[in-house]
Amino acid sequence: MAVGKTIRTYFNGQWHDGDVPIMSAADHAAWLGSSVFDGARWFDGVSPDLDKHCARANASAEALMMAATVPADQMVEIVNEGLKAFSPDSAVYIRPMYWASEGDQTLIAPAPEATQFAICLEEIPMAPEAASATLTRTRFRRPVLESSVVNAKAGCLYPNNARMLREARAKGFTNTLTCDVMGNVAETATANVFMVKDGEVFTPIANGTFLAGITRARHIENMRADGIAVHETVLSYAHFESADEIFLSGNMSKVTPVTAFDDVSYQHGSVTRRVRELYWDWAKSGS
Repeated sequence: MAVGKTIRTYFNGQWHDGDVPIMSAADHAAWLGSSVFDGARWFDGVSPDLDKHCARANASAEALMMAATVPADQMVEIVNEGLKAFSPDSAVYIRPMYWASEGDQTLIAPAPEATQFAICLEEIPMAPEAASATLTRTRFRRPVLESSVVNAKAGCLYPNNARMLREARAKGFTNTLTCDVMGNVAETATANVFMVKDGEVFTPIANGTFLAGITRARHIENMRADGIAVHETVLSYAHFESADEIFLSGNMSKVTPVTAFDDVSYQHGSVTRRVRELYWDWAKSGS
């Protein structure tokens, strides 16, 4: 599913130009969903937290019972080599991926020794600062570890997110504010979520039903260093209805203000602007 106009693919130990085929029809991942990925960004000549994204790709592979065959530091080196082919003003989506080509003796579980690896570098512009999202409720929930591999960034989790997004679009919204199985807000269909009330920031506590993102953690660290109170806690729809601001946190766009949750409207507020400013300042500082 190519989105960007320029793609480079690392596969079988070398870089290739273009959207190179990497999977066979009979591969375990093609019919049983044993695939994981991660996503990092390169923009303005920097790739913030690239090492953490590479490390999480390895953790995701292990969570799906595959072997993490490329150390994170080596993965960073491979990515940096591949980025040299892009112009300095490009924005690139960095996607390391693992999948299984064969199953073990059960056929259903992947064979660790048959783990495959690739990196896709895809030129995709950063969202404009004025971009925003609107949220709505959804009947779908985030799963738990006992039923799904929620401790991995796994391709098999995304059909559930897709159901949420289709539901939101049908109702005239761009995303959903999604609950966990207990009925507490977890995240959106595509990103972690924060709300602001009386100058303080609140975000759902990481309870194992969703990936508490790398960019989410970076925002929390930046805000606390800037003197903003941040609380990780249990939140309900009612909390978000009474919020002063809501914003999303994800790798693709970093910070996205929310302008509506069902029939409640919000301003693109000062705290959201400050969070974006803090992130860009940190990213460009080389910290």
